Amino acid sequence: MRHPLVTQLRFARSEFRRGLEGVSEAEARMRFLPMNCISWNVGHLSWQEQRYWLTLAHADTPYPELNERFAFGAPASTPDLDEMWRCWNEVSVRADRWLDTATTEMLAGEVVVPGRQDTRTLGSLLLRLTYHYWYHTGENAAIRQQLGHTGLPDFVGNLDTEAPYQPESAP
Repeated sequence: MRHPLVTQLRFARSEFRRGLEGVSEAEARMRFLPMNCISWNVGHLSWQEQRYWLTLAHADTPYPELNERFAFGAPASTPDLDEMWRCWNEVSVRADRWLDTATTEMLAGEVVVPGRQDTRTLGSLLLRLTYHYWYHTGENAAIRQQLGHTGLPDFVGNLDTEAPYQPESAP
């Protein structure tokens, strides 16, 4: 059985994707200052997934360019949306191989995050990433509203079926 926090991350990812259905390449590259564009947000979350689950957990960095182009504080850009989704999909698939094995004990393990003086637990990083997805899901909705899109998702999807509450006794 998948760890409950991993289920929540998967749900946040699916809502992030759902919120971007129907966005064209040109729209994904449009910037409404001071926000980044949608395609940058996809690259940014690819960077964070890679950083936490591949680089920190496994010393594997399949897309080193994500570190320069999409890290926190990286310069704004308007990358190709299809390229960003390819990176995001590949990083997510690789990350899921580890996340699918995560246990409470593994998530309690500490790691040193580059650029920080303290350590973090992998569980805290999992929470941080999940919340980060929700932040950018909202930001992307705001961008889509600025683009004039209508009929957008207006609330969280089917949480009760896809990511219901699981008691703490779950793995």
